[in-house]
Amino acid sequence: MREFTLESPAPAKWGEGLVSVAQSEPVTVDVRLESVHEGILASGTIATEYTGICGRCLTELAEGLEVEFQELFAYPGQEETDFEVQDDHVDLETLVREAVVLSLPFQPVCQPDCPGLDPATGERMADHTGSEQREPLDTRWAALQDYTTDHDDESPRSRG
Repeated sequence: MREFTLESPAPAKWGEGLVSVAQSEPVTVDVRLESVHEGILASGTIATEYTGICGRCLTELAEGLEVEFQELFAYPGQEETDFEVQDDHVDLETLVREAVVLSLPFQPVCQPDCPGLDPATGERMADHTGSEQREPLDTRWAALQDYTTDHDDESPRSRG
């Protein structure tokens, strides 16, 4: 069994959604390699940082990311696996990239209770406190601004 700590910049941008790991962003891999009957078992953690925008309010964000992994690199001629031992070496780059990309959040938020954007004005709701009325951007919706649900509480029998 051998343990290593490797630090290297990301060779390319990892991820295509709202957030990604930028090219040259430091990636730290703590890995333990164990020889087992079928091949070499690689397990450990990956630490890096992703950047992008909040999925609700579109502000920029940067968060740390830590991912655990475990993968068997099979000896040649053994069962078919995604990863193989080649010339007594294992290539961790594909494993690390896949683990990081799959752990990136699909809908990242700047804070768990981010209120997002005001549907009428497009401004960040977190920047505004209180319940001030704003003019809608699209005047075709102005007639709905005065709509209330007060009459919805009455049953059909009590109206008439």
